[in-house]
Amino acid sequence: MLRLSFFSLLVLATRLLLSQGAPLPVNEEGYDLIRRLQLRYGYTGFTAPAADLNLRPASRGDLVRLAKTYYELYGSDLSAVDRYRLQGFFDDNNEWLALPSLADAEDADRAPFWIGDDFALESVRSPLYRTSQRAPLLGSLYRTPSFFLEHNQKDFYLRLNPVIDARYGQLKDDEQAYLYNRRGLRLRAGIDDRIFLHFEILETQFGAPNYIRDYFNRVVSLPGAGLTKDDLTIGFADIERGYDFLNGAGYLSADVTRHVGVRLGYGQHFIGQGERSLFLSDFSNNYPFLEINWRIWKFHYRNLFAELTGSPQDLPGPDTLLPKKFLVAHHLSIDIGKRLSVGLFEAVVLNRESGFELAYLNPVILYRTVEGSVGSPDNVVIGLTAAYRLPFRTEVYGQFILDEFKYDELFVKKRGWWANKWAYQIGARHVDAFGIDQLDLVAERNVARPYMYSHDGPSSYTHFAMPLAHPLGANFTENLVGFDYRPLPRLNLYGRAYLIEQGEGSPGVVEGENPFQSSDLRNETFGNEIGQGIHYTNTILQLRAGYELRPNLWLEGEYFTRSKDSEQAARDLETSLLNLGIRWNIARRPEAF
Repeated sequence: MLRLSFFSLLVLATRLLLSQGAPLPVNEEGYDLIRRLQLRYGYTGFTAPAADLNLRPASRGDLVRLAKTYYELYGSDLSAVDRYRLQGFFDDNNEWLALPSLADAEDADRAPFWIGDDFALESVRSPLYRTSQRAPLLGSLYRTPSFFLEHNQKDFYLRLNPVIDARYGQLKDDEQAYLYNRRGLRLRAGIDDRIFLHFEILETQFGAPNYIRDYFNRVVSLPGAGLTKDDLTIGFADIERGYDFLNGAGYLSADVTRHVGVRLGYGQHFIGQGERSLFLSDFSNNYPFLEINWRIWKFHYRNLFAELTGSPQDLPGPDTLLPKKFLVAHHLSIDIGKRLSVGLFEAVVLNRESGFELAYLNPVILYRTVEGSVGSPDNVVIGLTAAYRLPFRTEVYGQFILDEFKYDELFVKKRGWWANKWAYQIGARHVDAFGIDQLDLVAERNVARPYMYSHDGPSSYTHFAMPLAHPLGANFTENLVGFDYRPLPRLNLYGRAYLIEQGEGSPGVVEGENPFQSSDLRNETFGNEIGQGIHYTNTILQLRAGYELRPNLWLEGEYFTRSKDSEQAARDLETSLLNLGIRWNIARRPEAF
């Protein structure tokens, strides 16, 4: 009954409230461009940011406003590559080109959400903000460079694109080949400049490398997927055991006022500036959610209410309803001065046989007080995130998250108590390294104590038995370095290297690396240290080169190697992959873990 009441409230909210515009999906390449412009050219000089890149997905309209501001302020300093990337970003989001930049808007610092009269694309002024490129194909297709089908009128727009992400390659010393075949459709639309929707449906066949097959064997879930068939055989592609799954995402967004927006959807979120997130990441499957955003002055406050799946997919019997649990979270970000931004995060995962706990619907209360008032049965985490832009085209950023702790055990006795559960991230980004245009570098360190995110009941910080935050779960240290380099406008070179140390449990022994395992099953109460259990090191190298043949159509080649060296030789695992593929109208999913 309570669960029915919860979702009735979600539906009612979308009828009573009018979202913060159409969102840009979590992994899209536009985020990298905007982040690069922020580091390269700094503060725009206006009070309110157009978009908070700590909170994804963000509004397409907000990102366009910020991109236009950088173009108008620094257009003469832009390199050919930056101009090419900006052109592509404007083409991909051309329904928002009538928006004023922050420099043009009379009320720029107090109107983060666009509420205008229409989607008047012809009102743009700069040649860079083009709305057409060539005569339509077959009279109606590709009226503009980025969209297979496009329609515009005063109170309605629509964008439709096919999606293809197909790769084939060879795995060294493996019994099968590598295949990744994802295809589908993406559609987005806006009505009356008030209501916006995004919809996508994707079908995937995956002949996975050995480490992902090993992960599925242990967890019975696949990153980025829900229910998965694991008996796919493709003779002509030399796939002996592959996976087949259908997945989709969709958002319905509406604007309440210039400062408040709501979004009802099925998808993912990412919180933080890093390559990884210790708060909330896009590693696990999509989930249904209600999101409310409050934006005014230097503050951005986001509430998130989500329904999660409380088990892997291997429950016995056909057509079995998987158990549910709920996530409630909020994040408040604040800009302090021109260079520093700080964010506060709190989340609770709760499980009730009767449904949702209505006390958690309050969007402004501290959830720890609610959790205590109902008997402290739930899993509460709190965190702090910060980013500081140095004057040398560099940003340092970090996260700290706390699950449980006892002061005297953490600072006085220091006996390695199991419930001293925390994790941190520290990282840095630098653009145009060594004076080389478009050579952007990143370095990051992530550390998590044993049993972080776990719970003594079913309320672990997981979804489909996979971590909601960092892919490794807990009980690990990870160091990564990487580069992104665009020597030519259409050529993108990408590289990442990871050095991971983690401890694993053995059958019947829980060492705290898997948040889905109950902390009641822990091996020791005291003497717990990072890396405990069966210790292993894992070295990962990922190199990729992509060339854009036409807008959003990429030809890509990749080399990937992964070497897991465990104290137990039977757990050693070597992976070497070389593949070639084509990608159209969709971003790559992160695959290294």
